[in-house]
Amino acid sequence: MPELVPYAKTLVAGVGLLMLLLLAGTVDREQERLVRAGSGFDPLRSTRAEFYAFFLFSLTGVMLTAGAEDLIWLFLALELTSLPTYVMVTISTAGKRSQEAGIKYFFLGALGSGVFLYGFTLLYGATGTTSLPGIHDWFVENGIGSIGLLGLIVSFLGLCFKIAAVPMHMYTPDVYEGSAAPVSAFLAFTPKAAGFLAIMLLAAVAGWNHPVGTGARTGLPEMFHLAIWVVAAMTMTVGNVLAILQNSIKRILAYSSIAHSGYMLVGIVAGPGRSFATDGLAAVLFYLFAYGVMNLGAFAVLGSVEHAEAGDADPGEIETVDDLKGLYQIHPVLAAVMALCTLSLLGLPPLLGFWGKLPLFGAGVRAGEIPLVILLGINSAISGVYYLRLAKAAVLDEPVAGSPQTRPSPFPARALAATLSAAGVLAFIVASNPIMRASQRAARLNRPAPAAMGSNADSEGAGLAERDDPRGP
Repeated sequence: MPELVPYAKTLVAGVGLLMLLLLAGTVDREQERLVRAGSGFDPLRSTRAEFYAFFLFSLTGVMLTAGAEDLIWLFLALELTSLPTYVMVTISTAGKRSQEAGIKYFFLGALGSGVFLYGFTLLYGATGTTSLPGIHDWFVENGIGSIGLLGLIVSFLGLCFKIAAVPMHMYTPDVYEGSAAPVSAFLAFTPKAAGFLAIMLLAAVAGWNHPVGTGARTGLPEMFHLAIWVVAAMTMTVGNVLAILQNSIKRILAYSSIAHSGYMLVGIVAGPGRSFATDGLAAVLFYLFAYGVMNLGAFAVLGSVEHAEAGDADPGEIETVDDLKGLYQIHPVLAAVMALCTLSLLGLPPLLGFWGKLPLFGAGVRAGEIPLVILLGINSAISGVYYLRLAKAAVLDEPVAGSPQTRPSPFPARALAATLSAAGVLAFIVASNPIMRASQRAARLNRPAPAAMGSNADSEGAGLAERDDPRGP
């Protein structure tokens, strides 16, 4: 996987820099007020150093996940990604909701970790090795078998927690709502990126054995393929339908995050292809980048506006759609950012989200997954209900009479992060070609083509064999 690691590291570092701007002022606001008042600095009450250390640890975990070649390494990398986020959620605000969200996130996270670790155990029991290339070679020579297949499915279901996919999605709206907006933005991208990288490696172990570009469906084992197919369909549908019913902006974006995981699973089902427009794995890697940029902008707006009576201990973030109404009057730039980023999340042409979603359609059609592609199209249309609702509230609606007054956050770095995110949504419309090419190179999960594959081993794209250099979109 020589190309996957640098792509993942660049992706995580780039989005991480934007998130670093957004995290300004998330913790220690009360301590800073006391210092300004002359009360002195109390190191025992300060959590800033730990907060940013956990932020860096979690990003490092995603980078290590991309380079994992062993089940033990993969498990440790995933846990390094997740464990810091439990603390970040808990200390993100001084309120009890953050503590409640942190506890819920921790226990359900432990459940998810236990599930995919049990799946890893089954894979080891079936093959006698923890090496990912070794497991792949054993499957090629001996067949996957019932234990190996069960290990793949259980591991995938455990990883569904990382990407907030059905049936492991239930924590998402409560945790996002209880966290500070910058931390919610971090949760929406970082564990999801690690989870999808791990799922790609897991699917690569199973292997895609059909020649690409022939219209044949992916060569994943039938039951494993069916499990991913069902989870993809349920995830995008549940996420979009439940998002329509919400009034809290964070809960809307949380269910939106669930739906986007379903979209990206379509690329996993489709598998590799000849060009970027039909390569499901490249589409997933590019969509992770696009989602990281445009989703961060929406959360950045929430972190950049607060209630006028907010204190230093309680940031008083806006919460409901009514709070968002009239935003253009106090901060027209942030209102434009919210509209632009939500329309991009919708996939409205020609914004970045459209170019991220289009190859998912192409890969699905190429793989013959027409019903799943139709579901993807229907769910994309459904998402317009709540995305247009957010854009309309920020740009067109008047403030609700009697609603609390709002003001810009005292941390200009957050508004800068929002502005840069919106700029990225526009700039990468014309400057995304190098990233598309890099994502296709990264999607080449290279392994030697095993002779046991017969005629499929000699065809282009067989199994995990190296394919011709991408010619770009």
